[in-house]
Amino acid sequence: MRILGREDVAAALRGLDATVLDAVRAAYLLHGQGHSEVPFSGFLRPPGDSGSRVISLPAYLGGPEPVMGLKWISSFPDNVGRGLQRASSVQILNDLDTGYPTAVLEASRISASRTAASAALAGRALHGDRPVHTVGLIGCGTINRRVLDFLALTHPELRTVVLQDAVPGRAEVLAARLAAERPGPRYTAGDLGAALGADTVSVATTDSTYWLDLAAHPGRPRHQVILHLSLRDLTPASVLGAYNVVDDTDHVLREQTSLHRAEQQAGHRDFVAAELAGILAAPAGPGAAPDTDRLVVFSPFGLGILDLAVARVIVEAAAREGIGTEAGGFDPGPHPVTAAMAGGAA
Repeated sequence: MRILGREDVAAALRGLDATVLDAVRAAYLLHGQGHSEVPFSGFLRPPGDSGSRVISLPAYLGGPEPVMGLKWISSFPDNVGRGLQRASSVQILNDLDTGYPTAVLEASRISASRTAASAALAGRALHGDRPVHTVGLIGCGTINRRVLDFLALTHPELRTVVLQDAVPGRAEVLAARLAAERPGPRYTAGDLGAALGADTVSVATTDSTYWLDLAAHPGRPRHQVILHLSLRDLTPASVLGAYNVVDDTDHVLREQTSLHRAEQQAGHRDFVAAELAGILAAPAGPGAAPDTDRLVVFSPFGLGILDLAVARVIVEAAAREGIGTEAGGFDPGPHPVTAAMAGGAA
């Protein structure tokens, strides 16, 4: 079994953002064609701490290179105040013939990359051929930092990035880092209204209080796309007033997401207009974007097949480049009776 730690994964991922984008797109298309198995995620919450959780995401992704496994990811928002990452994750891949584990990866970078690639694919598809010159990032954590990497790939015309965060000073720090790390666009810290004035807005916060009422911020650009990645920021009214695109309707209308709250309030789920796989499968070019004058909101639950797709890319790169460690003893060994009957050692 190949073991890839944090630095191994970072080394294998280096320079592969375009490959990751293609892998995530392919995973969505396979899902839309029915070539996947995505059981509902399981949520484990520590007693007395409603804000923290650990989630299990088992999945199978078919196609020409099928893969299956499990993502085990924690989200502990209080980590941020301690100078730690909010999320940590482990990804396990299993052999399709025996079920034995073939790889274990530190997966926080995988999770951030697949989330960001998913957001960027949706943003590009939902804008169609319209250029995106401004991006607003609400929340200046790891997810939105990676979102920008992938939005720069899907929107090379990008000129200005406006950053906003509830914690004073955080947007300024990230703006300065981005200016040093990836020159080109102009990076500026702004208030919530400034961030919501962008063509594409990515919302990725640790807040879960449905605090963002879009009706309180009129005058936003026509054909704006909001990438609602943290799923519990928008008020139900904001959801019900939007053209909503999701990754999987059954998955995203669970666990008290903003869309789940909207369903409970409305008594139906007719406000979900489309799933991303169908939009990605449609012909590109003029007119490919949704034909609506309403605000377009993309709310992805985050399917485990995306983690599988990215993990496969990383494992293949690691094997080519000799990254990681091969470890034995992570299979149960031969069966004492049937191995002898099959001609093996007892």
